[in-house]
Amino acid sequence: MDVDGASIPRAQVALGGDPDKHQSEFLTGRRRYMQQFNELYYQRLQTLKPFVQHHAQNKWGHQGRKQPIQLTPKVLNVEGPEPTYIIGSVFIDSPAKPSTLEQVEKTHWISEPEAPGKYRVDGEAVYLEDESGRIRLVGKAIDDATLASGVVAAMMGSETADGSFEVVDMCFAGMPAQPARAFDDSQDKFVALVSGLGATAEQPVTLEMQLLAEFLAGSVGDQRRGAQIVQTVVLGSTMRLTAPPLGHTEDARANDRAPAQQLVRAVDAYLADIAATMPLTLLPGGGDPADVSLPQQPLPPSLFAQCHAFSGFRTRTNPAYFEIDGTLVLGTSGQNVDDLWHYARRGETPCQLAAQTLQWRHVAPTAPDTLWCYPFTEHDPFVVRTAPHVYAVGNQRAFDVGAAEGTDGQLTRLIMVPAFAQTQSIVLLNLRSLECSLVRIDAL
Repeated sequence: MDVDGASIPRAQVALGGDPDKHQSEFLTGRRRYMQQFNELYYQRLQTLKPFVQHHAQNKWGHQGRKQPIQLTPKVLNVEGPEPTYIIGSVFIDSPAKPSTLEQVEKTHWISEPEAPGKYRVDGEAVYLEDESGRIRLVGKAIDDATLASGVVAAMMGSETADGSFEVVDMCFAGMPAQPARAFDDSQDKFVALVSGLGATAEQPVTLEMQLLAEFLAGSVGDQRRGAQIVQTVVLGSTMRLTAPPLGHTEDARANDRAPAQQLVRAVDAYLADIAATMPLTLLPGGGDPADVSLPQQPLPPSLFAQCHAFSGFRTRTNPAYFEIDGTLVLGTSGQNVDDLWHYARRGETPCQLAAQTLQWRHVAPTAPDTLWCYPFTEHDPFVVRTAPHVYAVGNQRAFDVGAAEGTDGQLTRLIMVPAFAQTQSIVLLNLRSLECSLVRIDAL
């Protein structure tokens, strides 16, 4: 990289002592679908209930009353008008919600479900469930709350005459502990956050994609800033594979793999050009050759033979934790936040919904109800056990930044990364300050 004949060395970044130490968080190994999803809900409730109860005791234990508000251990044990609180999993029964089973039957597992509209509509019923059963939640607090199926919560209120539970207030698990951030504050280093390249068989590498690769290499644009980019993270939807047509396998189009193979080879060559200049982390997403059920597993090494020639190339799960120069990053391809948008009633932005997932301490609460996921039986990997320093959500309609704050000083930078194919934009994250800037590639 030269400016006026002088070479500008690229800044270096530590990938962490063990670049794969967070890799096992969402790995599933060989997938088996014989088990039911009730175990996943059970594990989620048992994991989060102690944290929810701790926050509930702090919030409602002393409110100027002679006696603090007490927990009713089982939701079906609520009796009478005396204020109490209960803990369980939220379930929203709505006529607007899609049936995952019907979607699977219609699509034959070959493509992602069609995006529906809002789920929270007139005629819905909101329940709180635990091992004993469920109780219906009513009241203005429920109508106005940002809630989604699968969220573990404490609800404070009292029983109504018809056996429902009128909610006055609620609380959640809150953000988990956050490790100290050990970073180099002597210079600015940037991570390029990219998502939604959307390469197609008809046009594997667009002009804008080529400009992006040249910008990351420092060949175009501000070359001094280019030299400060130390890593690129691609948050899914790198490709837009076309689903084969439904019908008999004798249909030649269903068996023609040549276009997909050519697309994968072209994307491999394109990403290898970037990986040759800096470490590159790749997550799967919608449209990529990966199982659509979360957590999506790392894209197979065989698809990226050229990229794997470079030691800094990593394929990760979706979602994924990874560490960059002492900064813990939680990255997703965006399906979890996109699904939460269907539950939003008050115009919440994707950034606000992402912040809420950290307060719920769960990155994908709507799985498996309205978001496809693997039926885990021994644990729920989507529980947020460590608060990240950065939470990056890919494939969003627009760029946005925000922050999520915990009660014990946790602070997470939230970044909504726009889909490149639609916006021709990427985000640069400053590892020293965690400030972000939008770069429009088509304006270079």
